[in-house]
Amino acid sequence: MSTAVTESAAQQTLSRASAWARRAPLLPALIFMIIITQLPFVATLVISFIHWNALYPNDIGFDWFSNYAAVFTDSSMLKSVLTTVFLTVGVVLISLVIGLLVAVLLDRRFWGRGFVRTIMIAPFLIVPVAAALVWKHAIFNPSYGLLNGTLTWIWGLFGKADSAPQPDWVSAHPLGAVDAALIWQWTPFMMLILLAGLQSRPLDVIEAARIDGATEWQVFRHMTLPHLRQYLELAALLGCIYIVQNFDAVFTITSGGLGTANLPYTIYQTFFEAHDYGQASAAGVVVVIGSMILATFVLRTVSSLLREESR
Repeated sequence: MSTAVTESAAQQTLSRASAWARRAPLLPALIFMIIITQLPFVATLVISFIHWNALYPNDIGFDWFSNYAAVFTDSSMLKSVLTTVFLTVGVVLISLVIGLLVAVLLDRRFWGRGFVRTIMIAPFLIVPVAAALVWKHAIFNPSYGLLNGTLTWIWGLFGKADSAPQPDWVSAHPLGAVDAALIWQWTPFMMLILLAGLQSRPLDVIEAARIDGATEWQVFRHMTLPHLRQYLELAALLGCIYIVQNFDAVFTITSGGLGTANLPYTIYQTFFEAHDYGQASAAGVVVVIGSMILATFVLRTVSSLLREESR
């Protein structure tokens, strides 16, 4: 009996040792991730409960939920929340529609399809600040931008080049200018996800439907779109997570002016310009919680997709 117990204890010790041997190489990465991500978040969470404005160094103290109350009652914060919602919803919806159309086109066979796919992905690979600078100066600039140059060329075809309109696009349509830059950047991301969904369709079922007389529109509406539903959800949720946190385009194109200040930019202003560390931290925590809620839906969508693929 004692021998069996000893052997069982030895096996348990050996299995624990082998488990730790497998996990040990991951420990440095885990410790690094905790230091880089979790400790700053804990510090932000603690600061969010403190009344701390660097302009008043003698007036620092624990203030419970007053910073969170200020986030949800301050007019500039509420306006930035609405701007964030409008910006995110507009960019995600338009990017999804354009990405779906491009994905349907690139799913067809034609000469040079691989090259076209590579070109279509390029905007997503550009550094966000560089992309925003290109849109601000090379496209929207009223003096030498591409849009006004195109208008001048069109008016020139009718002999009216001197009277061509030369609007300042950023000043006239500030939120639309930010939207356009983000849509251009995120449409390839949506296209990639939806293209993967299109290529996972059961082609034998679609071919059978066509043989039975179904039109291309009927196949798309009754077979392709239902199949793409979860891919559309995944693309929309991932897009929302990233675009909610967007700072580069707003900062570069409009500097948060003209009603384009979203929540991340308002947090930046609160922290670096107003020096209200407590309220900025509270707003940051709110953004993180919102992103975590969206991420939960993303994980559920991904897990359901993986379950369907494994069947």
